[in-house]
Amino acid sequence: MKKKDVSHKVNDAENTQNTSETKEERAAKAAAAMEEMLNEEGKEDECEQEGVDPKDQQIKDLQDRLVRNMAEFDNFRKRTEKEKANMFDMGARSIVEKLLPTIDNFERALKSVPEGKECESFAAGMDMIYKQLLKELEAVGVKPIECVGHEFDPNFHNAVMHVEDESVGDNIVVEEFQRGYTYKDAIVRHSMVKVAN
Repeated sequence: MKKKDVSHKVNDAENTQNTSETKEERAAKAAAAMEEMLNEEGKEDECEQEGVDPKDQQIKDLQDRLVRNMAEFDNFRKRTEKEKANMFDMGARSIVEKLLPTIDNFERALKSVPEGKECESFAAGMDMIYKQLLKELEAVGVKPIECVGHEFDPNFHNAVMHVEDESVGDNIVVEEFQRGYTYKDAIVRHSMVKVAN
């Protein structure tokens, strides 16, 4: 490629730029265009020196570019799938957080059912609905945190009371005030507990 052609392309690159660009930006773009032209010229010279047909070299370069673009697209696809899965999990977790107060109300209602034959069938029906709700939540990855009788773990439990109790070991959860839940091994809500010292 002749120097006239290179300078002509550099001037074209400068003229087509937006007038709002700074001189530094235009100079950088002109230098990049000049470097690209010199690289192309250098490749042609290399091909001639090595006895390789410039067309074969161009085919090789295009194949290399194709392989890189395919790899880049594959990485993009994997990244997009991962982001989509994360978005789904965030949405599901948000829904679970909104359902937890309803589950708490079921538990409170079942504990407050008065004794008597007239309430037994109602309480049994409520208990069946409660268990079905927990079963469906467990099917999608929501599990209650087991805590009473287990050692206190700040990753899963929120201690709101301490009690001195020699019959129970140190740092053992003795009572649960509000049940905690996990969604796919991530904490949705910590268990509110009483811990023995």
